[in-house]
Amino acid sequence: MSEILLSELGLVVAAFHFLRPLFLFLLVPLAALWWMNRRAATRKPPLPEGIAPHLLAALTVGGGAARRYLPIDHVSALLALAVIGAAGPSWTRQADPFLAQTGPVVIVLEVTPSMTTPDLAPSRLERAKFKIRDLLDLRAGARTALVAYAGTAHRVLPFTEDAQVMLPYLEGLTPDVMPQEGANATAALSLAQEILAAEGVGGVLVVADGLDSADVAAFDSAGAGAATTVLAMLPDGVSDIGLDRLGAVPVVRATTDDSDVQRLDRILNVDYRRALLDDDSQPWEDRGWWLAVPAALLALLWFRQGWTMRWGALCLVASVGLNPGAARADGLADWFLTPDQQGYRAFNRNDFTGAGDLFADPMWKGHALYRAGRYDEAIEVLNRLETPEASFTQGLAHIKNRQYRDGVRAFEATLERDPDFPGAAENLETARRIVTYVEDAREASDTGEETGIGADDVVFDNEANRGVGTQTDRQPRGDEAILTSDQWMNTVDTRTGDFLRYRFRFEASGAGQ
Repeated sequence: MSEILLSELGLVVAAFHFLRPLFLFLLVPLAALWWMNRRAATRKPPLPEGIAPHLLAALTVGGGAARRYLPIDHVSALLALAVIGAAGPSWTRQADPFLAQTGPVVIVLEVTPSMTTPDLAPSRLERAKFKIRDLLDLRAGARTALVAYAGTAHRVLPFTEDAQVMLPYLEGLTPDVMPQEGANATAALSLAQEILAAEGVGGVLVVADGLDSADVAAFDSAGAGAATTVLAMLPDGVSDIGLDRLGAVPVVRATTDDSDVQRLDRILNVDYRRALLDDDSQPWEDRGWWLAVPAALLALLWFRQGWTMRWGALCLVASVGLNPGAARADGLADWFLTPDQQGYRAFNRNDFTGAGDLFADPMWKGHALYRAGRYDEAIEVLNRLETPEASFTQGLAHIKNRQYRDGVRAFEATLERDPDFPGAAENLETARRIVTYVEDAREASDTGEETGIGADDVVFDNEANRGVGTQTDRQPRGDEAILTSDQWMNTVDTRTGDFLRYRFRFEASGAGQ
């Protein structure tokens, strides 16, 4: 843990700077003013003549005045805090609403017979799945990919921001779905790095109960250049020679609580935060407002006897009386933070629903609502803006909301506003392919017969009038019963594990190359 703290502290120290450093020159006259006033206040008066020294010492009051805390000390400290705050201390960049503040991670899971050992109840493999779920919950909204390996390594799921998509695939991973026996961790690490290369930054988390000695060199080489971490699924008192020989790669042992998951998240995010600090496209965040708290506490000392500014109370009463509408009772946070600042804090806690309700800025509000899954509200809020960022987020919301043609329009508007906007051209092409696929599917299912279709709960747009409108929940005819989507899925006999088994065998045979 100390290594993590040192890395984070080093990151802050390396990035620390002042946005407006010229204000710091005001500290020079402030220091001179403090020294002159304190010197005058603590200068000893001339000693009277004709009094014996022992009597003079007994009659002298305030001999230690030079060591007392004086009003000039208090005023100088308060002004110094104000000057430093005006200089704009900063060590982080403003968060980009289009980027997750948690780095992308490829999770590599060992799926071998040794992982079924029950010394970590219910088994090492099941406990590993629990840990992965906890990490997904902690990294809500972050991009995560999944790789499984035994004798061969396979991409289970590409990068996704939706943890719920990963859970059924995670459950389907058992040793019997792997096409070859063994534990080829080097191949799995290579595949994970290949997946991560498209992201540019991020980390690799290997969840395993051991490492072959032949894989140690590959792991140490990877750990020296990127954030690679191993979660050792071993009980207390059990060790592994390969894991013990790792030098450049940190190894975190599984614990009964979530301390191991918390530590993994911090390790994996150090390099990602460093990459964000190097992103010159994002402005630095002014942290000077933090100094308002100690400054406010120092201001309370003005009410000590002899230090009170008599006009202070009059100014306070006048300011409250002239602006009665400024007083609010919504909570303590409203006294110190604006709605956008409160929304930003909620956004950083991955509380996207709360952030969407708090933000006043329409761009931030729209993006928070999108991340919270409130797509209709996000689209409505972003309609107020005519920026490429707003139309791009609108396009993503339309796609998530199955409004594919509207998504096409939004991405087209993005490219009209900024032809080089990152990801807009790729998303436009994907949205167009989805529209074409849906319309082709309608044409293929259109038999031209009267089917007696009732009202649809959800219907994809069909502006081209190609085929019958696709329905997702039609009214029953005759003796037919209404099946919900969950009930329909329960009638499918194929399990996720069966799907993975066939796919992995296909890939291992070389036919999938």
